[in-house]
Amino acid sequence: MILSIIFFAAVGIWNIVTFVLYGIDKQKAKANKRRISEKILFVSAFCMGGLGAFLGMMCFRHKTQHTSFKILIPLFLILNIIIAVLFLEITGVINIFGVFA
Repeated sequence: MILSIIFFAAVGIWNIVTFVLYGIDKQKAKANKRRISEKILFVSAFCMGGLGAFLGMMCFRHKTQHTSFKILIPLFLILNIIIAVLFLEITGVINIFGVFA
């Protein structure tokens, strides 16, 4: 149980960091300054920051016209959710697979 709390606290903090990255990049774009690379934005979303990236896109209206972001960020969010559910299953917090067995 404590492992699950630590995992979700880390994921929550990482999503806040990812959200802030999208906000910083949007401000840099407006100011015509050196930007955060798209690779960093994608990697931060892929590494369990999908929710922060998605919310950052919506709240800051940032990267919403880029096809790669419109496809990959929701995909990463779904993948992050699947990983979180599998983590809960593996640690014994939930038993979704036992329901179907």
